[in-house]
Amino acid sequence: MSVKFTHLFSPVKIGKVEVRNRIAMMPMGVFSPRLMNPKTGAYTKEGADYYIERAKGGTGLIITGLVPIIPMPYLNPVNNPEAYVSEMKYLMDGIHQYNSKIFIQLTAMNGRAAKLEDEASWKLLPAPAPIQNVWDPEIKNRGITVEEIQQYIKNFAEAASLVKQAGGDGVEIHAVHEGYLLDQFAIAFFNNRTDEYGGSLDNRLRFAREIVEAIKAKCGSDFPVSIRYSVRSYIKDFNRGALPGEEFVEKGRDLEEGILVAKKLEEYGYDMLNCDNGSYDSWFWPHPPMYMPKACNLKDVAEVKKAVSIPVVCAGRFDEPDVAENAIAEGMIDIMGMGRPLLADAELGNKFYADQLEDVRPCISCHQGCLGRIFQGKDISCAVNPACGREKSYQIQPAETKKKVLVIGGGLGGMEAARVSALRGHEVDLYEKTGELGGVFVAAAAPDFKDDDKHLLAWYKRQVQSLPIHIHMNTEVTSDMITGYDEIFVATGAKERKLNTPGFDKPNVTYAFDTLCNTKIKGDNVVIVGGGLTGCEIAYMLGCEGKKVTLVEMSETILNAFGLSAANYNMLMELLDYYKVNVIKNAVVESYEDGKAVIIETEKNYPNTANRARLMYALGPKGMQKKHEIPADHIVVSIGYIPNNSLYEEIKGDHVHLIGDAKQPTNVMDAIWAAYETAMNI
Repeated sequence: MSVKFTHLFSPVKIGKVEVRNRIAMMPMGVFSPRLMNPKTGAYTKEGADYYIERAKGGTGLIITGLVPIIPMPYLNPVNNPEAYVSEMKYLMDGIHQYNSKIFIQLTAMNGRAAKLEDEASWKLLPAPAPIQNVWDPEIKNRGITVEEIQQYIKNFAEAASLVKQAGGDGVEIHAVHEGYLLDQFAIAFFNNRTDEYGGSLDNRLRFAREIVEAIKAKCGSDFPVSIRYSVRSYIKDFNRGALPGEEFVEKGRDLEEGILVAKKLEEYGYDMLNCDNGSYDSWFWPHPPMYMPKACNLKDVAEVKKAVSIPVVCAGRFDEPDVAENAIAEGMIDIMGMGRPLLADAELGNKFYADQLEDVRPCISCHQGCLGRIFQGKDISCAVNPACGREKSYQIQPAETKKKVLVIGGGLGGMEAARVSALRGHEVDLYEKTGELGGVFVAAAAPDFKDDDKHLLAWYKRQVQSLPIHIHMNTEVTSDMITGYDEIFVATGAKERKLNTPGFDKPNVTYAFDTLCNTKIKGDNVVIVGGGLTGCEIAYMLGCEGKKVTLVEMSETILNAFGLSAANYNMLMELLDYYKVNVIKNAVVESYEDGKAVIIETEKNYPNTANRARLMYALGPKGMQKKHEIPADHIVVSIGYIPNNSLYEEIKGDHVHLIGDAKQPTNVMDAIWAAYETAMNI
């Protein structure tokens, strides 16, 4: 087979360790007890299988999620060295079986980015010096002592030695990156120390330097040590990140200093720079949502590559092999780094190698199955790949009894139910009442910034059309059509909620689905009713077009979508600010007439920052009502969906399964997971 991406699939050396190709799995947190032994910090068999599946799928270098070395009674390998080495053998052998290499990422943890929930976490998770916390700026993390720094350094070296004994190919230090503890030391804006670990750049990098020196002294100069590194911080202020292309004053590390730091890290002895951008204050850079451009960090990382001779990895929505191929060929980077795309499709490397790009299941940058679940204390997984993190137990198996299956509805849930059922050997009929597969996801994928949603939709269509599934379009199923089926999936979706507001019967009042799919909005002034995720995304979309947008939300907050990652939330909020979207909360549109929307806002007596009254007098149960008259050439209504489950109520029984929005309108992950899990068990 001739290989299209010859540079991407050429070997690369990290120190003296040769990696078979230039695809690296980026580190993502794996902390749940099912995947990591809390006593030892070693990966369980299931946790190891998660990584091994990516090596089997063609990934040359696996970099694991972070493993703490801080002095705490759990997760730290130093606490139980013999057990750690023994338990890690299965992982190391599994990775090497597929001729891949593995680096274990070791971390000094979060510093001010830690969520301080009790006194114990406050003691365990210090910052360089007392500084406001990311998640609760009204409290401060304590400062770390020199004695603690020295213990951390000793633990880094001890843990690296254990990785080497277990058969690991190297370690990665986490991190002068993303605003974690070592990054807080490196950045003057965060580091207020006055001793040898603060002040000058060399002092601020002393911690990172002493770590690699200690590891090399313990493990030998030939043992590779990578460092996770953010080239630029993109920090406008505490808890404020800069958008791509935005003019701002950098409070963190700018590009000039970023290049200088990279040179110093190489001088200290680091063997690889694993690069991206950002900080917890600009969290949408290291964890880019769909609003970020593809390969968003490549331009900055390429500047670092000009300044160093060690291998440079680039990560950040970087999942297009042709872009990586050109970047490697031109000497901009050495290695393509992917995190979430390898969760969505563990076979990514093999599919790139075979040039089977249409068969790649895309990551949609939603963060719901990965970051969202990690911070809920659950196993890492993927919204579009329910088997991620459950590679053995959720593997699709042939059905013991072949059945005749009816799937009613061709949205994502319906297509997933049909796909999994067909792969298990069932005979499947899929009915869709319209002329297009995709359901409401067709509208969700419509904005320009939703290319990966479009790719996911195309992937599903390709899967169901390539499998032995009988697809019936433009056919609405009725109760008299269900006889003869052993199992029935009802995936009839949902209907948009409607409003009876006076004036909303005009042609220039549209609902979310039609707005996204069919409507070219005329005029400059637009009012959006509904501040959920869809309403806010429409506001952003129209803001990009230069519209003057007012967003009206009846509750006290906008973007209150379950599972929405802080990275996605923060970036969308920054975008709404950037495009000057006027947000009116606790408000409803009372009427629409003569090009004006009459909005009634209820003002409430929330406490001020001192937890005392903000207004001069207490308000009644409805508060104080304020009227706004807003010019509106067009109104968009986006107030959610109602399950379309009437057919299910007619035909329900033990063999009838209600899935997706027809059961409860939520999100892509819920629709796909429910369909997968149900189809796996019929």
